[in-house]
Amino acid sequence: MTPEMRDRLRPFHDEAIARGIPAADVERWLATARPCATLTPDGDGPVVGHFGGPLLLPADTPDPAHPYVASLDLAALPADATDLPLPPDGRLLLFAFPETADDYETMGSVVYVPAGSAVVERDRHAWNSLDFEDEEEMFEAFPQSPLRATPQVSLPHHQAVELLGRPGSVPLPGHPRSEELVAVWKSLRDDIAPEGPLQIGGYADEEAIYTDPVAIAVTRAVKAAEAGGWDGPVSGDVSDWVLLADWQAGMDVAGWESATVHWVIQREDLTARRFDRAFASVFWNP
Repeated sequence: MTPEMRDRLRPFHDEAIARGIPAADVERWLATARPCATLTPDGDGPVVGHFGGPLLLPADTPDPAHPYVASLDLAALPADATDLPLPPDGRLLLFAFPETADDYETMGSVVYVPAGSAVVERDRHAWNSLDFEDEEEMFEAFPQSPLRATPQVSLPHHQAVELLGRPGSVPLPGHPRSEELVAVWKSLRDDIAPEGPLQIGGYADEEAIYTDPVAIAVTRAVKAAEAGGWDGPVSGDVSDWVLLADWQAGMDVAGWESATVHWVIQREDLTARRFDRAFASVFWNP
């Protein structure tokens, strides 16, 4: 953890100690802190991308199967805003259908367009080949705005894990006071690191959270691979994956107000820039 991150988390440290949480438990929790970038339509940060806008892809890239969410200019993202090994330039395009899948299919995708690539404008509605009116209404409610980046710090929002072969859940391994520490973070997060509609890196968040949304996404990816709906290899070890991006959709259209999309990717795929291997899981509470 950098000195700047520790300084920002000083109120969290002090509040946790004031609530009687042992200093050793607080320090172990602080050691999990990760940098992330919060992207919002307003603020003082640099413009690093856009919600919506024209869909620009290389001519040989197939039409994405999910609606277009946002485009990020990686060269404009502040240095060290995340701890992800992202490319230094080029554009990252995010796609998602913000609804829970009936089975274990991915509900979104990621396309990386290297800097200097020739691109053409594509049909933003190609994903809706059957012209479903309700889905088109949903897509029309997607946000349309510039995205400004603010470097932030992220701590876990979940306090428990499910262990294979054991019913129920247990506190995060190594963190017996995880429930209390999460409660402290939730009480102070708005003051320390306000959230935005889009987050790059860090820890996943959603409306109702107890266990890690990344772990849920990994389970879905593994089951999708087992069912033949996702190409392997796929690791079932959550530590082999990272959160690439979180989108708190919050659309003002009936049925999609609370949807959250989590794009996850295996670490080795991210390092190799195989963004087509990203998997999208959705929390949806209609």
